[in-house]
Amino acid sequence: MMEHVATDPNTASPAGNGKPRRARRTRMTGAERRQQLLEIGRTLFAAKGFEGTSVEEIAAKAGVSKPVVYEHFGGKEGLYAVVVDREMRQLLDMVTGSLTAGHPRELCEQAAFALLDYIEEYTDGFRILVRDSPIPQSTGSFASLISDIATQVEDILGREFKNRGFDPKLAPLYAQALVGMVALTGQWWLDARKPEKAEVAAHLVNLAWHGLDGMEANPQLIGRRKN
Repeated sequence: MMEHVATDPNTASPAGNGKPRRARRTRMTGAERRQQLLEIGRTLFAAKGFEGTSVEEIAAKAGVSKPVVYEHFGGKEGLYAVVVDREMRQLLDMVTGSLTAGHPRELCEQAAFALLDYIEEYTDGFRILVRDSPIPQSTGSFASLISDIATQVEDILGREFKNRGFDPKLAPLYAQALVGMVALTGQWWLDARKPEKAEVAAHLVNLAWHGLDGMEANPQLIGRRKN
């Protein structure tokens, strides 16, 4: 005895021949497809790195053919460069936008929190940024991003140095040192996630602030080497 299978009227053909018709697929706009590819690429680059990710895998995840990826980005390198550029701008905007306080110590706290917030909220993006970029024509690197952030801090330190009688020309050196310290600690915290974010920020500022607070105007080396 043959089993009767009910036909869904929504999928039956108009001719009534019982053959199911293909479900309609909503076609993405060019902007929507580009955004989809960026999100897929971002996830894959964070998990596998640039070398471990292929155009074939990106296309398969998006449900498109390889030429679609080339059409939007010119290839894997172009997609990677756009992903990196977007993450760099996001982090830089978060750090510079956080510097609103008047007291220098609170500014240090705000900068530390901004980086830790980014790591917490944009974990995939940070994983991509801290990898060495294999793209020579890439729009930037993590090192250049740190320099951009340090430039923001440099102005704050320069004013503070001048008020305390220190040479403001040394502000760039100290800005790089402070931002680098926070960035490297952030890389460690990316996987450790302990202590809690607020505690990490407090300890970073503790080292930075008390180091600056007790800083000598003309530090001298105590070892034998002098040059």
